[in-house]
Amino acid sequence: MSDYARIFLLSHMRAYTSLAGHILGSHPQINGYYEMHLSYEDAAALDRQLEAFRHDEVPKPGSRYLFDKLLHNDYVLTPGRQGRAEIKILVSLAEPDHTIRSIVHLFAQKPDPDLYASPAEAAKYYVERVSALAEFCRTTDHPYYYFDAALWLRAPERLLPKLTQWLELESPLSERYEVFSQTGKPRRGDTSARVRSGSIDRTRTDYSDVVIPEEALSLAQAAYRECRARIIARAAESATL
Repeated sequence: MSDYARIFLLSHMRAYTSLAGHILGSHPQINGYYEMHLSYEDAAALDRQLEAFRHDEVPKPGSRYLFDKLLHNDYVLTPGRQGRAEIKILVSLAEPDHTIRSIVHLFAQKPDPDLYASPAEAAKYYVERVSALAEFCRTTDHPYYYFDAALWLRAPERLLPKLTQWLELESPLSERYEVFSQTGKPRRGDTSARVRSGSIDRTRTDYSDVVIPEEALSLAQAAYRECRARIIARAAESATL
């Protein structure tokens, strides 16, 4: 098993996780910035993670952490089976209305029809994902830090010092970040031009043309309220709007 400590961000699609990964991955102590599409059910997965990262990037000299984000229920994290590895867990949710519209907008642009281009299916994914995150938080004994995803845009000056402290970094996280070799590539996170800007773009994209069925949105809003409350209640620390 590699000697790197790990940072795992557990969240869902379109929750500013590409921005989060780039800000974290630009810190001199942290390697990794994109979604690696791996499950972490045993300590051997950590070796696979490092091997996959080294395929694309070179670990920074003197660095401490390797980062990954898990956004789908297909990928599992079981902290108790990771051997002696030091693990820092971040959990983050974004409110459903804008998130679901953003998912639909993203997948509607793909050349082949995609399941998540359907507002009803995107809403179903959202409900299932936030419910799974709440269940993870209910059953894990591992401490985690929760934050509202909207803080990346609305109050990064408040969020970044808190994450710096939670991750025990030797220097502060910055609103400015690097553009890496995999930035903007398919299956590596956000493919829009915004992620290539190198700093937080606080403008919020308007997806009001996407219509979500009323019942589906209502279920998603209820899941968000209930799951967020349960996750915050068990968090070691949290940052909320």
